[in-house]
Amino acid sequence: MSSSALSPATWLRGSRRPSWLSDPKVLRTEVLAGLVVALALIPEAISFSIIAGVDPAVGLFASFTMAVTIAIVGGRPAMISAATGAVALVIAPLNREHGFGYLVAAVILAGVFQIVLGALGVAKLMRFVPRSVMVGFVNSLAILIFMAQVPEMTDVPWPVYPLIAAGLALMVFFPRITTVVPAPLVSIVILTVITIAAGIAVPTVGDKGALPSSLPVPGLPDVPFTLDTLTTVAPYALAMALVGLMESLMTAKLVDDITDTHSSKTRESVGQGVANIVTGFFGGMGGCAMIGQTMINVRVSGARTRLSTFLAGALLMVLCIVFGPVVSDIPMAALVAVMVMVSVATFDWHSIAPKTLKRMPAGEITVMVVTVVCVVATHNLAVGVVVGSITAMVIFAKRVAHLAEVSALTDPDEATVVYRVTGELFFASSNDLVGQFDYATEADKVVIDLSAAHVWDASSVAALDAIETKYAQRGKTVEITGLNEASARIHKTLSGELTGGH
Repeated sequence: MSSSALSPATWLRGSRRPSWLSDPKVLRTEVLAGLVVALALIPEAISFSIIAGVDPAVGLFASFTMAVTIAIVGGRPAMISAATGAVALVIAPLNREHGFGYLVAAVILAGVFQIVLGALGVAKLMRFVPRSVMVGFVNSLAILIFMAQVPEMTDVPWPVYPLIAAGLALMVFFPRITTVVPAPLVSIVILTVITIAAGIAVPTVGDKGALPSSLPVPGLPDVPFTLDTLTTVAPYALAMALVGLMESLMTAKLVDDITDTHSSKTRESVGQGVANIVTGFFGGMGGCAMIGQTMINVRVSGARTRLSTFLAGALLMVLCIVFGPVVSDIPMAALVAVMVMVSVATFDWHSIAPKTLKRMPAGEITVMVVTVVCVVATHNLAVGVVVGSITAMVIFAKRVAHLAEVSALTDPDEATVVYRVTGELFFASSNDLVGQFDYATEADKVVIDLSAAHVWDASSVAALDAIETKYAQRGKTVEITGLNEASARIHKTLSGELTGGH
């Protein structure tokens, strides 16, 4: 059994000894990775709080409770869940129009929706996401991560630019010296020391907003528990649930590919719901998987277990409450450099190499580009994935539609003509099927051999009925042969029922 398949109770009981308990190197990697992620979470959570129109502490509390909870109940080890921009955009109008209490109620209800969707098997829909959409998802993610840093690099004091360059240089060259300490952490520490010691005036984490000085306290949302409240928050909650699940499941799949391991997407779906419910009761703004921070944790820092996720949330609160003044002095340039490096490492450069583009089918490239354009235009990864998947299905249907072919074989006595149909018969290919038969044939009997074809839907059955009708009007008999079991079943059920008979 893989670690991802362990139940929360089993994980808590420790019936299987975690690798970080028996290997000091793993423990060091997980702890340092959690620290780097915690530092990177602070400005992000504050920024998303501003988008949602809530106090910065709300986003920080959400990141704390989401990370700690998902570390226990989630299905993908090492994945980071916290307050996100996608969720903030969804719930911002609700907070603006109805107040913070309704926002919290929506977060809790979204968690319930996610548990229900997870139990219903929504994670299985991931199998319908084509690889080209996944590549577009990854590339658009990298672009969004970089675009999010642009405001931190415009209209800022000139020392910001050499600091960012120095941070990037440290992250590129420091791993050649040692990988014991994550290069992003070294970069953050060194740049902070330089700015404080030299008295360089640049934007800092503290400029983003005040850090909380105490832990969140659980409580119920301050809303009337009425049907009107439910109808008000339900649409926002459902939208949040769907966006959160989409981003979380796509991120989990990405981490699966990076680590060459499998994770339970159903457990992750339910876990996201549990985490949002916990977050709502602690007054947080909710969230989902954070792709940028997950890449810092998995790809940059090398974390692989739930400990790094747990520590990212726990250390976030420690940094805010205990080391708040120090954290406030961290220059934003240091964190911008980290995120720029993450965007570069995340982008699939092989996918846009001239050699790859020459070999890739035009349809695959189109799907990838559509996904990237939709995500970048809407700043919503879920929209890009949905539109990209639909585009891929349309292109696939158009391609397969031309694979249905009809060939005629006349018997020596010319009394019977046999039409052999090959390919997949469905709504797209069946439209051209009727026109591929010769209805003026002198043969008295027509045999349609479907042994090399498959009937998928009612459109195909209707097309076969239309062919039989055309021949019957000319006094000819039609026999359909070679149907496989599934095709015969759908043909028997629908034939003659779609147009009122022959």
